[in-house]
Amino acid sequence: MIEEQTFNNRYRLDQKLGEGGMATVYRGTDTVLRRRVAIKVLRPQYAADAEFVRRFYQEAESAAKLNHPNIVNTYDVGREGDTYYIVMELVDGPALAEIIAADGKLPEPVAIDYAAQICSGLAFAHRAGLLHRDIKPANILVTKDDVVKLSDFGIARAVSQHTMAMTKPGLVMGSIYYLSPEQAQGQELHETSDLYSVGVVLYQMLTGRLPYTGESPVTVALKHIGDPVPTIDVDSMGVSPALASIVNKLLQKTPENRFHSASDVATALREARERPTFAAYPTMNDAPAGPRTPPSSPPPRPSRYPDRRYDHASVSGAEPRPERAGGRLALLLVAVALLAVAIGYAIVAHPFRGAFSQQIAVADYRSMKDSQAQQAIANAGLAWRIFKTPSDTVPANEVIRQAPQPGTKVTAGQLVELYVSNGLPTVGLDDMRGYTVRDATRDLKRHKFLVRVVRRYDPAPTGSVIDQRPAPGTQVRQGSLVTLYASEGLKPVKIPNLVGMKYSDAIKLAQGLGFKIAPVNQPFDTIPPDVIASQDVAAGTTVQPYTATVNVVVSTGGSLIEVPSVIAQDAAAGQAALQQAGFNVSIQWTVQPGSQSNGSIVDQNPEPNTTLPKGSTVTVAVSVPGEVPDTNGMTIVQATATLRAAGYTVGKTLYTSQGADGNVVRTDPAVGTTLAPGSNVDLLVNNGPPGP
Repeated sequence: MIEEQTFNNRYRLDQKLGEGGMATVYRGTDTVLRRRVAIKVLRPQYAADAEFVRRFYQEAESAAKLNHPNIVNTYDVGREGDTYYIVMELVDGPALAEIIAADGKLPEPVAIDYAAQICSGLAFAHRAGLLHRDIKPANILVTKDDVVKLSDFGIARAVSQHTMAMTKPGLVMGSIYYLSPEQAQGQELHETSDLYSVGVVLYQMLTGRLPYTGESPVTVALKHIGDPVPTIDVDSMGVSPALASIVNKLLQKTPENRFHSASDVATALREARERPTFAAYPTMNDAPAGPRTPPSSPPPRPSRYPDRRYDHASVSGAEPRPERAGGRLALLLVAVALLAVAIGYAIVAHPFRGAFSQQIAVADYRSMKDSQAQQAIANAGLAWRIFKTPSDTVPANEVIRQAPQPGTKVTAGQLVELYVSNGLPTVGLDDMRGYTVRDATRDLKRHKFLVRVVRRYDPAPTGSVIDQRPAPGTQVRQGSLVTLYASEGLKPVKIPNLVGMKYSDAIKLAQGLGFKIAPVNQPFDTIPPDVIASQDVAAGTTVQPYTATVNVVVSTGGSLIEVPSVIAQDAAAGQAALQQAGFNVSIQWTVQPGSQSNGSIVDQNPEPNTTLPKGSTVTVAVSVPGEVPDTNGMTIVQATATLRAAGYTVGKTLYTSQGADGNVVRTDPAVGTTLAPGSNVDLLVNNGPPGP
């Protein structure tokens, strides 16, 4: 069973938690960090699609960069055989879908809190250039501490791309109830598409039902596109006007009529919690573009218990108290006095003359800079509100349109709405890595981008895109410059000079640079064995990597000659005979105390009559007594020869007046001392240094 598997010798599958259309989720253990994790294992039909797997890795890596309290952390992504998996944070709590299924609609404070946390996580992801694309209660987890966490950021885009590539809308059937109109039509998506899905989730939390249902996914999709925007009846549903207006704005068909960012939604939710009766966003149904009157505050919700006249007399039957009647008279006198003062001020100062009589013609602010328009509106005694909107034709910060229209007569203080261009619309860059430069350039230019191609040496196929700047998923304005980094294939190899190198060293060098060596052996009297004597491709020649072969001649040493026998010869004579034959000689000492063969060669390697290349080394074993020989009374020459025959060398020569005839008086160490062959022996010699 798969539950018994361990992926990458690290992630152990412990228990199945659930299944979805795309993957199976397991509770698991990270055996290295010793923590519980959730492991999502892709279904085989996804793992078999190479293009999906490529996008799956890219999007999972993007999601792993999102580190926010309201987003489920992605720890790792990998493959085990034909199985692909994602390792994520294990959230101890149910999905929002389970909570809604169990409780129906949620209390308004809870819905506001959950929606605000959803928007907090979305705002962080949107700032990182990543859309979710599949906001729904099943992808929203709630911990036992009521912390909301969004999951499946990376997978949502990969599945979306796979679905569109495979032209199988049924693959996202479970999400059709939450798709934005532009997503249902296959149009380009922005942050506002995620916000539409948030509106559907918030509607469901508040009412316990979905805004659009139908017998088939196609029916639901068509309702998202064409049906009127659903409204929440604040009286029958018990939802505050402020929150109902937020839901209505989120569910607008046109993206520009929704909130512009998740942060704006979170701010509106906080205001709705503080001022539940104030509907800042009046109910609308995507009215045609044109002048719009500014939203006005709706009247407060009527109380279920209207104000009624409260008469103490009718309740208790008691007569009004005299002191209360006197108090009423005093209040009446004060009111009359204040009214008189107000009338006198109105007659003298005419404070309301302008408000009721002066009519101002709204000027034409179109094509003005927003700062100039604001100054002109202020000078005219009017108020203003700015709405930023993208434009293909109007430069940034210029007024595109206004409401009321130019020439309209309004009273002082009237609000003028200015729709100001913020330049070309922003577009999320597609991932062009892996495409050919030609295809990627054509696609980017089709979306009105400028393209620059920078070529680099890379193992990727020649002409393919290996990287891009800005990075995939980044929101950039149309007309911006996109740099594509294209592979030029592997960097050409410059053949080095191999002559004089050991053959083994040349092999290592060739493997590192990317070419092959084909050897041919040949004897050379003057070149040591295993050294390259020549090469057929000149040093400095440029070749394509992993395609070139360099033929080399490798020396086997000198010509073959027969090794003479030197056994039983004294060491000096045997060494001379071998050197004369063309061999090098290495002497090894063999200690044989009392042997009659001391000073003679007792063995040799290779054996006599063996053929070797000229210049090879022959090792001879020389028998020695292992103790310092007696050289007293010998000349220096005789003593030196005697010591060499015994396996020793003369160290220092010291002079003394002892003895006679300039001969050796004694040695150090003394005669008969056991001493390892190869050691030095000092000589003490009579008379001073010999004459020339």
